[in-house]
Amino acid sequence: MPFMTDQKTIDKNLKLFKQFCDKEGLRITKPRTEVFKHILASDKPQTAYDIIDALKKPLDNPKPPTIYRALEFLTENAFIHRIESLNAYISCIEGHRHKGSQFMICDICQNVEEIHLCHLPPSMENKITENKFNLKYWNIEVHGQCSNCQA
Repeated sequence: MPFMTDQKTIDKNLKLFKQFCDKEGLRITKPRTEVFKHILASDKPQTAYDIIDALKKPLDNPKPPTIYRALEFLTENAFIHRIESLNAYISCIEGHRHKGSQFMICDICQNVEEIHLCHLPPSMENKITENKFNLKYWNIEVHGQCSNCQA
C-alpha cells in the first residue's frame, strides 16, 4: 500500500516538502501544508470533499477553491498524484518529482498501488518519438481486482 500513515514517514515528507518549497521560492501556506498532511496520513485515496470535511477544524471551514488550489499546487510539484478515474488523490511513494505515474486500482475496494517506473514501455516511447509528440507527463491507471478481493 502506498500510503504513508506512520508518523516518521509523514514527518520526513513534510520536511522534504518544506525544503523543496524553500529551495524553489514557493510559498508554504497553511492550506497546502494541512492538505498534504491529511493526504500523507490517509489510508485510502481522498477526494477534494473528503479533504474539506476532514480539515473543517484546522482550516476553519475551508471553501472548495482553497482546497482545489492546494491540490493543484501539490500535484504540479509531484508531492501527490491525482487518480483520474476516482477523482481522488494519494501521496507520491517516491517523494520526488518525476514525469509519470502508474497505478493499479482495485475496482472492488478502491485500493490504489503506485507502480514506480521512471520510463514508459519502449513501444510507447517509440510511438511518441515517431509522432514527434512533446510529452509533458503521463498517468496510467490499470483497473482490476487486488489479491485481497480475489480471495
